[in-house]
Amino acid sequence: MAGSRYLQMATHTQRMPSRPASPLLLIATLLVGLGTACKDNERHRSESYEVTADFPHDSDAYTEGLVWADSVLFESTGRYGHSELRRVDLRTGRVLTARSLAANRFGEGLTWLSGRLYQLTWKEGIAYTYDAATLAPGDSFHYAGEGWGLTTDGTSLIMSDGSDSLRFLSPTTFRVERVVHVRYNGAPLFRLNELEYANGEILANVYESNWVMRIDPVTGTVREAIDFADLYEKRSALAEVMNGIALSPDGRQLLLTGKQWPVLFQVRLRPPR
Repeated sequence: MAGSRYLQMATHTQRMPSRPASPLLLIATLLVGLGTACKDNERHRSESYEVTADFPHDSDAYTEGLVWADSVLFESTGRYGHSELRRVDLRTGRVLTARSLAANRFGEGLTWLSGRLYQLTWKEGIAYTYDAATLAPGDSFHYAGEGWGLTTDGTSLIMSDGSDSLRFLSPTTFRVERVVHVRYNGAPLFRLNELEYANGEILANVYESNWVMRIDPVTGTVREAIDFADLYEKRSALAEVMNGIALSPDGRQLLLTGKQWPVLFQVRLRPPR
């Protein structure tokens, strides 16, 4: 791996806003809590989901946000000088249209609401909007702190910033309407990243892990933690962490991928026991 690329990725790995807890607390919480909830990890994986299809994915895409809408897959990619908003052909992985961000902007979470795409940036505190049909730019909004993941419940935008907080925002002003703090086994769960709203709950990648959390949007309680460690085990040297959740075209399954993964998986979740 080239030195400059390594430094850029390492910097992104440390993209954690100031808060009293350290990443070690997150790791301890996950290991203890998840270990207690699931003693037989392999059994848990097989019972939690099944892979129903897989599709090609651009292995150069540093995936930050993934959305299926208007019969098109939209993707937000990160890294300074490489960040884009893309329209992608799901079946072939081919990029149909792309709009580049300025070199000093790091693309992050992405969502679609009422024909408009919303894209976050990491440290820049700016959210961009686009016409979903043409990718023509629209309004932009400013927000405090870092931008990580973004989704919508059809009324509000829901944003993560790497902490245990989920902000519910007005789609017209980006003003914070309420904040939900996520708890797993009673403890704060940090590093919430890419988000998707599905079937009345929020799904969240936990950054630098293979876990996807199913979160109650009212209380912030984690309903289930799903380990996808065996989803893509044979990674190339450049393939990075898991990140990217979208509803599949049928609206009942999920599309899952990771940063610089050459494959995107369609997955059906099984009801939790």
